[in-house]
Amino acid sequence: MAIKIARHSVAALALMVASLAGWPPSPAEAAGAWTLTWSDEFNGAAGTGVSTTNWIYDVGTGYGCAGCPDKWGTGEIETMSSSTANVYQDGIGNLNIKPIRSGTAGRYTWTSGRIETTRTDFQPAAGGSMAMEARIQLPNVTGTGAQGYWPAFWALGAPYRGVYTNWPSVGEIDVMENINGKNSWWGALHCGVNPGGPCNETTGLTSGEVTGWNPSLQSAFHVYRMEFDKSTVSEEIRWYVDGVQKHVVRAYQVDATTWANATNHGFFILLNVAMGGGWPGSPTAKTVSDKPLIVDYVRVYNR
Repeated sequence: MAIKIARHSVAALALMVASLAGWPPSPAEAAGAWTLTWSDEFNGAAGTGVSTTNWIYDVGTGYGCAGCPDKWGTGEIETMSSSTANVYQDGIGNLNIKPIRSGTAGRYTWTSGRIETTRTDFQPAAGGSMAMEARIQLPNVTGTGAQGYWPAFWALGAPYRGVYTNWPSVGEIDVMENINGKNSWWGALHCGVNPGGPCNETTGLTSGEVTGWNPSLQSAFHVYRMEFDKSTVSEEIRWYVDGVQKHVVRAYQVDATTWANATNHGFFILLNVAMGGGWPGSPTAKTVSDKPLIVDYVRVYNR
């Protein structure tokens, strides 16, 4: 909180100085300070699950409705679980999502965790901005032992819930994705139609692979943030890691209908660790079990 106040104080001072000097304020300064509108700090007792007021557990291998894609639509091979073996608070202020391998060589199975916010109304007001932010340490495994690991912090458009067959038109914002224990980050917006279309699906409007993190994403916490800004001339979505902008997508990059369908509604947040799938490839006999995604907090801000 002290950091937040200090940051806002610096911004206010900069705005005052700019005003006295006759300089126009930056768009961020003109927009004013961010207000925390929702959060989960994961301060529950050790071994407890997440708050079911805040979160829904996704279980199984898909949403289970008629016509819904199996394997969560990605080809991942784990079964998602609500067990506190897979999804638990550690008693020191963190959420852990842990993939667990069972069985014997040649017959391995995996369980893991996937949760999504009960709320689906996270969005900027007209002319305002909304930010989603999480402080996360990726599963601390690299090399051949990390084959198939696919942790993510992301958001889906509210119209997806209860339908589950209208992706990617309803919008998906990947705030952080990582595969196979690489010291790499990806961010993306998914929209339009699949395959191809204005958003180049299934790849999406992506940052591409961003590498070279020090300390590595697996060995330390980093802060991942997305800002959806409706105060700019052309609406835009920006991605940040540790406060540094790494990617941006602007409304004018696609047609107006595609942008509106993907963004003109609320969103809900998801956290998960998938195992396998079309992007990372399947786990192997060398893939290590029990390496959790560790989440210090998830917060939503508006201004």
